[in-house]
Amino acid sequence: MKIYTKNGDNGRTSLLNGQSVLKTDDRIELLGTIDELNSQIGMAKVLADDELRERLTHIQKTLMFMMSGVAAPMKREYRFEESETQKLEGWIDATEDSFPRVKDFVLYGGCEESARLDVARAVARRAERRFRVVAQKFVADKKAMQYMNRLSDFLYVAARYADYKAENIRSEGVRQEVIRDILKEPHGSRRRIDN
Repeated sequence: MKIYTKNGDNGRTSLLNGQSVLKTDDRIELLGTIDELNSQIGMAKVLADDELRERLTHIQKTLMFMMSGVAAPMKREYRFEESETQKLEGWIDATEDSFPRVKDFVLYGGCEESARLDVARAVARRAERRFRVVAQKFVADKKAMQYMNRLSDFLYVAARYADYKAENIRSEGVRQEVIRDILKEPHGSRRRIDN
């Protein structure tokens, strides 16, 4: 079976219920944004440690389930569970408790891992805005919208933790370099301090 069907060549596509809609429909825009978010999370996952990678993988699966609910909002089996949002909140709290988070304005790009997480966070914010538009015009799962809001918070905290870890690694590297330089220095070349 070929990957292309040519069904979308006329600028239309179908929702899960079979309804044909324009590809510019707000629900399709939302689905595309969630798909983009999932891809960006995949980019962030490449550099993540085991614990964060496991969490990001779970989030990706959750987003795929969420997309089913957007495409078929009336189907009960796609209703979003509040427990998923609570899980995110637990991860946020645990991460925040593990380091002294800077509360000032952050200039993104402290390290590659945080930069990727911040791009994902920005897309999550856009997905949340698109959710609001869909909720005004059609039907949207309020618990899924709440999850999207909390997801951007989680990605933000994860990015700041990545910056924190990277800064510690850089600081340790500088410290080790200083120690090596001191050990290489001949004893006779050290400046003598007289009292």
